[in-house]
Amino acid sequence: MEKKLRIGAIASGGGTNLQSIIDRCRDGSLDAEIALVVSNNPDAGALERARKAGIPCRCIDHRRFASREDFDREVVAALKEAGVELVVLAGFMRLISGVFLEEFPARIMNIHPALLPAFPGLHVQRKALDYGARFAGCTVHFVDGGVDTGPIIIQAVIPIHQDDTEESLKARILVQEHRIYPRAIQLFARNRLRIEGRRVFIDPPLPAGETALVNPPLANEP
Repeated sequence: MEKKLRIGAIASGGGTNLQSIIDRCRDGSLDAEIALVVSNNPDAGALERARKAGIPCRCIDHRRFASREDFDREVVAALKEAGVELVVLAGFMRLISGVFLEEFPARIMNIHPALLPAFPGLHVQRKALDYGARFAGCTVHFVDGGVDTGPIIIQAVIPIHQDDTEESLKARILVQEHRIYPRAIQLFARNRLRIEGRRVFIDPPLPAGETALVNPPLANEP
């Protein structure tokens, strides 16, 4: 049997992206297994999702530690004990320190609900609407020392509708998050991702689409 990639998932909230990864591991479309789920929040829904799926999980409350680095060392120790090869941040609401980056170089992924490099940080749907952007979306990227600045692996784009609210836009983006995060992990599991500078290359390359997205559309009005 082919060896499966061992994932360590870190989450602070409800864990819907975690659930999408769990589902893809179960249906065989993702050549990986979740070795451990860690949360810094004892009330995180992600922990309950892990328990229901029979996945080992731990709560490591960051409030018990004097520094971010001390907390990260505890989490890293748990991940390494579980034999984790790739760390996926699934709604983890804390910045990670160099402790993580040193232990898992180019082996930490994050998903962000915007089209990076536009709108890093928090409240990104509100930022996109306030700015008047015509498109929104989500990005899976490798994590580096900055805030949502790591090399981009995959993005999904959706149009912003005139009647969109922050909540409606968030919901439509979340659908795409659940599609592209498992895909990025699968490419990693297949050893198809190569980082050169800021760019992530896929070997062998996937067919490139040429369809342009225009919003509002160019179709003639009735």
